[in-house]
Amino acid sequence: MNEQTNPAANIIEEPGERNTRRAFLAAAGIAGLAYTAALAYPSTVIWPRREMAMNATAVTEVTLKDAQKLPLGSVLMYKFGRSPALLIHHEDGRWISMTAVCTHLGCTVQYEPQADRIHCACHGGVYNPYTGANVSGPPPKPLKLFKVAVNLTGVDVSLA
Repeated sequence: MNEQTNPAANIIEEPGERNTRRAFLAAAGIAGLAYTAALAYPSTVIWPRREMAMNATAVTEVTLKDAQKLPLGSVLMYKFGRSPALLIHHEDGRWISMTAVCTHLGCTVQYEPQADRIHCACHGGVYNPYTGANVSGPPPKPLKLFKVAVNLTGVDVSLA
């Protein structure tokens, strides 16, 4: 073929055009990888939570040795199965225990005795320290309460 019958042979590519095309392909590849990662992210968050929930149901009771000595107005963080939990000895003498996993995105919550609340620092969720009810912020559900039995050697915490 000669140049008159093949119009593509007459096109001369400038060096700047090649760099622009290469940059576009690189950007498209990066965007594709980011899109794939965004699609895969929920599976890395949801599946471990399901496994944690299944493991949490495997444990039905925990004994906290010497926890009966916890002073009024204080809290003990402990593990119920693989999940963090709170044991609160309120100023009025009541013992309350509940999960310490925020129902919004799974952050660990903290008991704040001076404010008499349970607070999630991740997104500002607030829970009632007596009932575990979600009071304000983004948490959609209350914290799960456990049954508490205080005895001479410790505190027994079990599923309610």
